[in-house]
Amino acid sequence: MTDQTKLPTGRRWLLHIGVAIIVVYCLVPFYWMIVSAFRRPSDVADKSVIPSPFSLGNFDAVFSPSVGFWRALGNSVIVAGVTTILTLIVGTFAAYTIARLDFRFKNVVAGIVIATSMFPGVALLVPLLKLFTDIGWINSYQAMIIPDLSFALPLAVWTLATFFRQMPKELEEAAMVDGLTRGQAFRQVILPLAAPGMFTTAIITFIAAWNEFIIALTMVNDKDIQVATVTISQFTGASGFDSPFGTKMAAGVIVTVPLVIVVLIFQRRIIAGLTAGGVK
Repeated sequence: MTDQTKLPTGRRWLLHIGVAIIVVYCLVPFYWMIVSAFRRPSDVADKSVIPSPFSLGNFDAVFSPSVGFWRALGNSVIVAGVTTILTLIVGTFAAYTIARLDFRFKNVVAGIVIATSMFPGVALLVPLLKLFTDIGWINSYQAMIIPDLSFALPLAVWTLATFFRQMPKELEEAAMVDGLTRGQAFRQVILPLAAPGMFTTAIITFIAAWNEFIIALTMVNDKDIQVATVTISQFTGASGFDSPFGTKMAAGVIVTVPLVIVVLIFQRRIIAGLTAGGVK
């Protein structure tokens, strides 16, 4: 990578300007969501860049008992948390198998794993709806968790396989010479070293499952197990027909800000996890 200090002054300025434009482009919608959330419900048409007067009315509306937003947040935590745990368990073993073990059709299996990630979610709605209706899974947590798991596993397998491939095989061989079985060497030697990749995979999987909408909207119509993204889309105004823009913005802030904080806190680990294996 080129050292920025060695670039001509003009090119450095262009680089900084380009980065600034990208940052502004990404942050302006998020900032406008926050500003809109803190306006009064009656100020929905206000275009000022700072809410005046400052109001928490939209947040009060979000947490109104009739909305059930607390329950929806809990459902999102359940779905995203279980999806993340299952993805790590299954993805870790699958990635280790592909990276370390030799078996027939290994490349075919690896190709199938990555190919499954190419299917758009909307193309799978009708088959999944038919399947879950036949087996009685409609309006259940597993109707959201299983599809999320299928979407998250390919990325998890390929990310973790990269970590396992970059680890010297001598680590396991030395552990087995010392008396450990392959399974014990995997648990006691390999897994601790793969912690950065597992951490990165967990965060990315949780965010993807937390933000998932189309599957949750299609498979669940029971308000008791609806997730936050679906609940937000179904907010209604005072008349039942108008769209409560400010309330939706407030709910968007509530479901987005915690994820942004987590990513900012652990951004170095995430970047390290995504780039590990690129250089030996």
